[in-house]
Amino acid sequence: MLPRDHWQRHVATLDPEADYEEIYRVVFAHEFPWDLHQAMSFALFRTYAVPSIGRLLDETGEFRRATQKRYDDTVLLLDEPARSGLRSPSGLRAIRRVNQMHGAYDISNDDLRYVLSTFVVVPKRWLDDFGWRPLSPAEVRASVRYYRELGALMGIRDLPATYQGFDELLTSYEAEHFAFDEGGRRVADSTLRLLTTFYPAVLAPVVRTASLALLDDPLLAAFGFPRPPAAARRLVRAALRTRGRVVSVLPARRRPRHSPDMPTIRSYPDGYDVDALGTFPRGCPRSSA
Repeated sequence: MLPRDHWQRHVATLDPEADYEEIYRVVFAHEFPWDLHQAMSFALFRTYAVPSIGRLLDETGEFRRATQKRYDDTVLLLDEPARSGLRSPSGLRAIRRVNQMHGAYDISNDDLRYVLSTFVVVPKRWLDDFGWRPLSPAEVRASVRYYRELGALMGIRDLPATYQGFDELLTSYEAEHFAFDEGGRRVADSTLRLLTTFYPAVLAPVVRTASLALLDDPLLAAFGFPRPPAAARRLVRAALRTRGRVVSVLPARRRPRHSPDMPTIRSYPDGYDVDALGTFPRGCPRSSA
């Protein structure tokens, strides 16, 4: 068994500016695979509360027709560059697929910057609240470096250079743009219904309440969701913090755990082709070859 601080000591030998992909891979697949999977799901959920984003996602119809596949494809396309390398052949194929999908619509650079900021900020906030430990300064710097590089490969301009910059971008954008939109609410409802299917059907009301208990008041207001009882919020957060304390005394994970290993990813039991993931609003493009 690996000692609990094995990967922390490994990260301490790396340079977050030069070795940011290795550090991010350790954080994502060894130290916090379950936590970051949850955090990234909530990060994407936040973006639906920006009407220009939520409305567009609703208009594509994908969240009504194939919610599970839409969820799986998003997770897998984000996972591939992290697992294989941003500039690896499969990493670049995944980024190319994301760019093809975005390129089919008129999406502003500001919206793209905001979505990217959620991937930097929401996971850190989640780990600060519920992780078995917070991220180290080097891990935070590596995360910023990783997503700046991903953003560059996606053609996103004017990205912040620091975590504080990403945090300020997210906070100000949400304060200015969060608002109720019927399309965004439909996407949020579809996503919540999907989350309830990850557990036995009898627990569906509990899972929905627990999910809402993890949303902050501005996000609840933007979707028009009722505010959960204070007792539910305290219970859910206490349960997650208890889980973090339990994980803190377990040995370090020897084998990496990536998104395809998660039981919530269910669309491709026999494997998948990165070039076939996602949607093809303008028809199927030529193969990556």
